Amino acid sequence: MIPPELTPAQVAYTYANEADLLNVVLFGKTARQWKNENPTVKGNMRDVATLNQLLVLANLESYNAVLISQGKNQKERMELLRQLAVQQLQTLEMISLNTLPKLEDGINKMQEK
Repeated sequence: MIPPELTPAQVAYTYANEADLLNVVLFGKTARQWKNENPTVKGNMRDVATLNQLLVLANLESYNAVLISQGKNQKERMELLRQLAVQQLQTLEMISLNTLPKLEDGINKMQEK
């Protein structure tokens, strides 16, 4: 994905740009924007993200790699990634630990068979 003639600084910049692309897709802002808005918070936006956001972020990273290998440009990738992020976050918000069956119930049903 990254041509070998890039310097280490350019490679780091490329990865930082991709990380910021994902930050904008999921959080609506770059890491720098978040840090400027939250100067007293230790760490970065990913450190204070919810478990659902981190799960979606991991999925976005994988999907972004697929989109890059398909030759999608940045605008196309952002649109597709945003659609995925919204869909997954909505799905995860609908799922609650309170609505999942208890492990014991599942074990009992399996033993009944």
